[in-house]
Amino acid sequence: MAKEIFVPGRLCLFGEHTDWAGKYRTMNAEIVPGAALVTGIEQGIHATIEKATTFKMTSEAPEIADTWKDFECRMEFQELKEIAKSGSFFCYCAGVASYMLEWYKVGGVHIHLTKMDMPMKSGLSSSAAICVLVCRAFNQLYNLNLNTMGEMNIAYWGELRTASRCGRLDQACAFGVRPVKMTFDAEEVDVENFNIKKPLYWVFANLKASKDTIRILADLNKAYPFAETDVEKMEQKALGEMNQDIIQRAIDCMREGRVEDLGKLMTEAQGVFDKYVAPNCPSQLKSPKLHATLADPKILELTYGGKGVGSQGDGSIQFLAKDAESQLALVDYLNANDMPAYKLTIEPKHTIRKAIIPVAGFGTRLYPETRFLKKDFFPVVDKDNQVKPVILVLIEECLAAGIEEICLVLGGEEERQMYRDFFETRLSEEHLSKLPKEKLRYEDHILEVGKKLHYVYQTEKKGFGDAVYRCVDFAGNEPVLLLLGDTLYQSNTNKCCALQFIEAYEKYNKAMISIHEIPLEKVGYYGIISGRWANKKETVLEMSNITEKPTVAYAEEFLGVGSPKQQKKYFSVFGQYILTPEVFAQLHDNIENGVVSNRGEIELTTALEQVREKYGLMGVQLDGKMYDIGVPHELRETLYGFGR
Repeated sequence: MAKEIFVPGRLCLFGEHTDWAGKYRTMNAEIVPGAALVTGIEQGIHATIEKATTFKMTSEAPEIADTWKDFECRMEFQELKEIAKSGSFFCYCAGVASYMLEWYKVGGVHIHLTKMDMPMKSGLSSSAAICVLVCRAFNQLYNLNLNTMGEMNIAYWGELRTASRCGRLDQACAFGVRPVKMTFDAEEVDVENFNIKKPLYWVFANLKASKDTIRILADLNKAYPFAETDVEKMEQKALGEMNQDIIQRAIDCMREGRVEDLGKLMTEAQGVFDKYVAPNCPSQLKSPKLHATLADPKILELTYGGKGVGSQGDGSIQFLAKDAESQLALVDYLNANDMPAYKLTIEPKHTIRKAIIPVAGFGTRLYPETRFLKKDFFPVVDKDNQVKPVILVLIEECLAAGIEEICLVLGGEEERQMYRDFFETRLSEEHLSKLPKEKLRYEDHILEVGKKLHYVYQTEKKGFGDAVYRCVDFAGNEPVLLLLGDTLYQSNTNKCCALQFIEAYEKYNKAMISIHEIPLEKVGYYGIISGRWANKKETVLEMSNITEKPTVAYAEEFLGVGSPKQQKKYFSVFGQYILTPEVFAQLHDNIENGVVSNRGEIELTTALEQVREKYGLMGVQLDGKMYDIGVPHELRETLYGFGR
């Protein structure tokens, strides 16, 4: 069955030319690393992919019907390399396919384009998008477990096998429709995700004038690696330290929601480019149409600022509109003036403000104590030296991470009274009179906590996934934190584990599972998570699969997570999850279609694996320790070790 994939075009918001400039640090260490803010756009390439015996590209996309001709060739290395060098329409695709064949020994693919609404030759890197598309097709069909950085790098190396000399920021389209910061330090490329606070209403347009990109790049490259004239020195300064300052201020504006200041910064960045970079290529970078459009009074009314795109010159232009209405008006105005325009709305990603804690289980392994007391009310001594029920410790973990609302999954309405008594009922005056002032303040705290709690019921035990899905209305199409009701978490830092986890989510915005390392000899007791590291610190894993209770031999051969610094490691679930709306949608489908485990239960793990295949799933190492209260011997260790 064919899979559907989408790769957007990319727009450089700030920092054009700094990707190739930063690469010159291989020859001159005094050059400041390059930096750029890049985002995918709403337009791009939609396709279906499936395995084939050949490398085949077909299309039904109406946008390119007049220029498209279907393509097919053998999956043979030399043939693919020759096509890559030919300069033909499919040279980029063949370049990537040749790289995949050479290094991964893959078979063929059939890529069928269904829609291509990305404007071509408008500084949006359509060639990079097609390269990422081809790489992603091979990656998904042949289970190569490449992370996003891996896809981006292979797309770049594949494009270099053509006559093109693409920049390193072109393949940022691999990261989707969200802004990222890219840093270019010699041959190293680093990508940092960040969140924005308010919606950003961008508009970009084709000026339909003329520029010679090859000439621009040739002239500007003369200032590198060693600047010989004052004009060349100013170019290096503008693309180096001045650019670094602009990039950081732009990120601060986006994170803090200072939209008007961000627009002003676009205008400032254009001024820096015009004053310090453009003089090195006066024949192409005087840009009369660009500057006339930036100064148009009608456009100034609708925008906070604007600047050029890509290599600059009279190619494409971008603006930050004041609001959604201004964005649409600007698109209409530019189109009416024969400048094809497109809108790009960058939405803030939800931070996590809701949490779910399932506590519906009876606690069979803790019988007979659970005849009388639910296990989530077992007492533990917390780090503040107060004796608390487990559920209160978990709730306070959530509150310390900024969670505003918490949903508890109970086994039935009859269990609700215990929570009413603890979280909603004030102590009697007799008992209150015996408490010191600090304990009286804590009594008020407990009652305030009770106001943040919601309850749902799982009266029939249909599986952990079913218990979680009972909270779908509470989640309300937002990402939520999920904690296990019989697991406690103790951080090794001043940030609780849940806050560490949420901060990781805000960088990657994908469904997540917290993970921790376990010894190889114990893998048979756990679900083992494998994948590839997504960051240099080796704390975030782009997951490839979850294998339940593998043998030691199987895990050693297939499930170890590689590291250039250390021997392979093995990871299992730490007990915290961040569930995105896609997870709840998948649980709904599984419930509707009767997708159950061998025990006849709806499993969360099954839904997470399905989401991983479609959207990706991240594993995050948290700096802390987990304590299990669900089995007697672990409970003994928890009572002794937790809170110390």
